[in-house]
Amino acid sequence: MAKLVIHPEYIEDPQILVDICPFGAMELTDKGLQINAACKMCKLCVRKGPKGAVTFEEDAPKPSVDKSKWKGIAVYVDHVDGNIHPVTYELIGKAKEMAEVIHQPVYALFLGHNIEEQAHKLLHYGVDEVHVYDYPELARFEIEPYTAAFADFIEKIHPSSILTGATTVGRQLAPGVAARMKTGLTADCTILEMEENTDLSQIRPAFGGNIMAHIKTPNNRPQMATVRYKIMNAPEYQPEETGTIIDELINPEKLASHVEVLDIVKKPKEKMIENADVLVVAGRGVKKPEDLEMLQELADLLGGQIACTRPLVEAGVLPATTQIGLSGRTVRPKLIITCGVSGAVQFTAGMDHADTIVAINADASAPIFKVAHYGLVGDLYDVIPELITKVKEQRKAHV
Repeated sequence: MAKLVIHPEYIEDPQILVDICPFGAMELTDKGLQINAACKMCKLCVRKGPKGAVTFEEDAPKPSVDKSKWKGIAVYVDHVDGNIHPVTYELIGKAKEMAEVIHQPVYALFLGHNIEEQAHKLLHYGVDEVHVYDYPELARFEIEPYTAAFADFIEKIHPSSILTGATTVGRQLAPGVAARMKTGLTADCTILEMEENTDLSQIRPAFGGNIMAHIKTPNNRPQMATVRYKIMNAPEYQPEETGTIIDELINPEKLASHVEVLDIVKKPKEKMIENADVLVVAGRGVKKPEDLEMLQELADLLGGQIACTRPLVEAGVLPATTQIGLSGRTVRPKLIITCGVSGAVQFTAGMDHADTIVAINADASAPIFKVAHYGLVGDLYDVIPELITKVKEQRKAHV
């Protein structure tokens, strides 16, 4: 870690340094000259200020971790009341794929209460070991007891890499565990690759999807990453169980929580676009909110749902739960029809794993056509009514 250090003994007039900094990071306080959070580490004060007044210092390199002591890939089992979230199976599939590269086991970490039956389900997906922490204190997700049990698992098993779903729970739990273990965490990875030396390459969109950041933590273990639902491929269910279930013990006192849950209110069920087999997506090319009725009719005919891009959410036309993209939901339907969508990277990153992508756009050079399997160049106000008519004709022909 690097930092700038002020040496008052070399400073006659602090105002010189205040004037040098273009970001206003140098400020005079009751305690003297201070560097605030606006500092961009440009080191202009080091180069242009009085000699020796400010120095740039870096901490000594962290010693390399002994990788031989960290083995295996662990997957956190995301669940609510024992109902396992599908992202868990997707991460198991990816963990198995990466484990073949390093010839190491795949672990599943299951925290909860009365979860023995659900733990056996995981053995149908090729997990080598399911480590179960079954305690009343873990019946519902609470950050303190869950973090304590997670850390206990890491300290006992020493997994080299840990994968967690980017769910509501996973996005709270993973950072807490990473901080507890003083290791790194890469959020919302879209690509994971394992190297033979057990280093995990974590790739995710950055700067609004304009670049793909390639992240490694070679001097830290465990390596931690969260992955969105519908990104990876789940393994096939096997009729026979393989692997073993290991019941882990922990002092219940470590599972104490400073938060008292007074009540739990179930959220009303909603139709989530992540679970839809067919999606009709409204883009900026949709001119008026009432024009969505046309897209909704097409979606209804195909047994699907309507979704949208970010501009429509920002305009208040559709709710945020229908938005696809980096700042919205990740989807993987069997069929997705984009209507008036240009195809910015921020959007396509959330849907380019769909089985079939049909794009409708009047601009033949729109980026969406680069990811589409089928492209229709034309005004959506001409194309969609034609599609609706064709679908209705096909329905009548098969009656």
